[in-house]
Amino acid sequence: MKVITTRLEAEDAKIIYQETAGIAIITIHRPQAKNALTANMWDQLRKIALQTLENPKNKVLIIRGHGEQFTAGSDIKEFNSISLEKAEEAFIHMEKTISTIERLPIPTIAVINGPAMGAGLELALACDIRIGSDKAKLGIPVGKLGITLNNKFAQRLVNLIGPSMTKDLVFTGRMLKADEAFRVGMLNYLITEKDLDRYAIRMGKLVGSMSPASLLAVKQSVQECVDSAPVLWQGSTQFVDATDFPEGVRAFVEKRPPVFARKLQ
Repeated sequence: MKVITTRLEAEDAKIIYQETAGIAIITIHRPQAKNALTANMWDQLRKIALQTLENPKNKVLIIRGHGEQFTAGSDIKEFNSISLEKAEEAFIHMEKTISTIERLPIPTIAVINGPAMGAGLELALACDIRIGSDKAKLGIPVGKLGITLNNKFAQRLVNLIGPSMTKDLVFTGRMLKADEAFRVGMLNYLITEKDLDRYAIRMGKLVGSMSPASLLAVKQSVQECVDSAPVLWQGSTQFVDATDFPEGVRAFVEKRPPVFARKLQ
């Protein structure tokens, strides 16, 4: 097994890359922050995802989080000391990474143990298949932060769970437990925690045994269908709201409920 660990500047932040039996495995490792990704981690994740293509033996990519977390998404504390323009740029880089993973020519599998929140959920949605443990929790608590749902993120959700459920998750900020996430289609498979990694490898080997031509063709055909379909729910073209986002970040850092001033009209 080939193992490469990329250490980053944030405390205990690592992206771990492994190759075994035709399967590339990326592990997001930042346990002190629920595997939340810094801006540098998002960039490194994109580079490593592209690196999987350098080895022609890699047939499948698995993305997972360390321990009992998939990822809490972007590190919100980073936004407490930067301008709105820099925050917008950070989200654009995040979307670039997620889109890169979404369009990889090899099948991708998200292995979700514990919470996948916000941008972490979007990362999971960009994968072709999602396998969750009975401890998985999926949600988009962006309404607590003043983060706006851009059209691409909304489209990924609408394609899976429909317009009403998409709005439900944003309106309430609730986290779906594993059984409900499986029932509404956000998880393809629901496995016990102790069997999760073993099942993911078995699934990776099964997918990797199929015709590469067939796998690539279906990925491209499905993506063309998604790209040509109208976006059913028009969200903002930006990622952050100039009024609500700064208050949401301050409240997050100060561990208090946000007090939003912006009106709906």
